[in-house]
Amino acid sequence: MSAKKGDKNVPGIHKSIQLFPQLQPEDQVFLNDKKTQLTYLKGENLFKQGAFSPYVMYIIDGLVRVYLQTGHDRQINIRLARAGDFLAFSSIFGENVYNYSAIAVKDSRVCMIDKEGLKHLLLKNPEFALQITSRNSQNERHLFDLIKNISYKQMRGKLASALLYLSTEEFLKEEVFLYLTRQDIADFASVSIESAIKFLKEFEKEGILKLSGRNIEIIDGEKLEEIGRKG
Repeated sequence: MSAKKGDKNVPGIHKSIQLFPQLQPEDQVFLNDKKTQLTYLKGENLFKQGAFSPYVMYIIDGLVRVYLQTGHDRQINIRLARAGDFLAFSSIFGENVYNYSAIAVKDSRVCMIDKEGLKHLLLKNPEFALQITSRNSQNERHLFDLIKNISYKQMRGKLASALLYLSTEEFLKEEVFLYLTRQDIADFASVSIESAIKFLKEFEKEGILKLSGRNIEIIDGEKLEEIGRKG
């Protein structure tokens, strides 16, 4: 982002909004002094793997692709983050650098929160802390599924599992496939783009899905689940 932190008149930076209505008014005031809201346009990097991490990021709205850079021109997509998700949450617990990279899949409003300020609120408000950590535990479960997908499955099973993840209800509401390239989908499945295109066409011939430009419509979810389960 070219906008400067704290400059409320610069395009891309917004006036404060109430992020967590469950907090007490004095805690809202405290949080307002510890955060800056930015808009990242489609294709802009929120942060890069290995960079210093002074902030936790909270997605107000939009869609963000989170990925690991595993080589000079290789990466693995870990997940899609949407409204209500945190990024770099582990920096609260002593991580000084970002463990992954994040890029806006579409225009996204993001709140940058000072990690020490957020840590203070979590320690002060146990119920608030429980709400926040319970949502982040869902991401942990997804990481275990991702590891199993990469480690044990054949390529068809990998792609099927990736498509099932991307076609969950919350992502369908975002029309997520319209924002993802075939390379993005391949990186979610940890297969080559050639293999992804090949198996997508096979799935279409088998009546499992329908391809229309970038869009992918799942026709037979049960069959796709069977392929993903058997690997």
